[in-house]
Amino acid sequence: MTSTARTSYTLIPNQKYRRSNRHSRQHCDIMDTDPQSLSTLGYFKTLPLEIFQMLLNYLSVKDISMLCMVSKTISNHLITYISTPSGNRRLLLQDFHNIELPGKREGSYILEHYKSLGLLLKRCTLLLPTKDRLKYIHKILSEVSCFKLNGCPSPLHCLGLQCYGVFLQILTAGWDELECHRVFNFLCELSNLPRKVQTVVSSKPGSARKLELRIRLFCRSVLLNHWIHRSDSAFWLTRILKPWPMVNQARLLYIIFGPVSSLDGHVVWQKMIEGPTDETSLKGLADAIKLLYDTEAREWTADDVISLVDELSVVPREWLMENNARLLILSGNNICFTFMASKAVNGRAFELARLVVFLALVCEKDLYCMDWAVKMMQKVCKVFSTPGERNNFLQSVENAFAHMIMDMLQAVLSGDRDEEDISFLNLFHLINAQANFHKEILYLTMRSNSNSV
Repeated sequence: MTSTARTSYTLIPNQKYRRSNRHSRQHCDIMDTDPQSLSTLGYFKTLPLEIFQMLLNYLSVKDISMLCMVSKTISNHLITYISTPSGNRRLLLQDFHNIELPGKREGSYILEHYKSLGLLLKRCTLLLPTKDRLKYIHKILSEVSCFKLNGCPSPLHCLGLQCYGVFLQILTAGWDELECHRVFNFLCELSNLPRKVQTVVSSKPGSARKLELRIRLFCRSVLLNHWIHRSDSAFWLTRILKPWPMVNQARLLYIIFGPVSSLDGHVVWQKMIEGPTDETSLKGLADAIKLLYDTEAREWTADDVISLVDELSVVPREWLMENNARLLILSGNNICFTFMASKAVNGRAFELARLVVFLALVCEKDLYCMDWAVKMMQKVCKVFSTPGERNNFLQSVENAFAHMIMDMLQAVLSGDRDEEDISFLNLFHLINAQANFHKEILYLTMRSNSNSV
């Protein structure tokens, strides 16, 4: 009886122990297996791939990009997910023409989405060579027609190229110059950009208006507009311009940054020729010139930039001198002085004198300080090697004022006045400019005399 009790006492716990031990071994198999033998999917290995991909639909794009950093295996599964129809629909949003989405700032939602997508694909392809990364990314994005240079039927009302631009900016951030060169070459090959540029720079200005517009939008939206650091912007602008001769660089610069029609967005080629223009029409060109003149644009010398400005002033034909002067003022003191000093050194004193007069006129019209124009002339005077050259230049400035006043007065007296009486207004501005210019010279002279006493 005692043995029977002992037997029954020992048998029941033994059975429970064996069942419990079997259960705990299974639990330990998951928790304590050697990491090398455990799949790098971790607990996700127990899920079918379809369920894993369904779970991804509940994560934001930023969360998915974080997940792909966990392991190479998970990253590979995410690459597979991106290529699936459901992943494609989820990630490649194409509301590029639906700019005003309910509850969203204009265009901000889809732009932020493509920033996150750029980060996701950057992380997913982290271990691939640059060439393979670009091929994979192109494969993913190739079905989005609005990412192509000629892909969208309504490019002015489309955010596609902007989304592509922010995507590329995030993707390539931190890449070295050699890799970025490869990116540019890859984009050129896909879009056939060099051949299209060749067409517009060798054709009569305006004869390929639609192509000019598409090149402008592609270069600005995809390659130039989204960079934070000026050195990056200078790099990409240099890639666009440098393959071409200087005369074509000037044409291309005008296409990308010159004035456009407010009605259809096409480049306005006659803007600088037909009459004085405003700051808005010149600001893009001035900012591009300043970018290339910057010390961070290592592939450009000061002479290169000044030559480019010189070529630009005859695109498509010689500009009005007032527009030249306004561009130089907007480009900043260093570029303006270097441009003027170049003319002084090369014996073009008469052109330089006329430019000084128009600088004064622009200062008068646009309400800049007139002492700036006087100080710029004073600085340029020091470039002349002899007193005789300097005196001849100063005499040329006075002669230029006199000749311009007489020409404008003749236009007024001829009676050919339009509704706004522009001839009379120009004469009014020029006479005031001359008076204020000489007033500043008198102030400067009197201050110098008082300091010397």
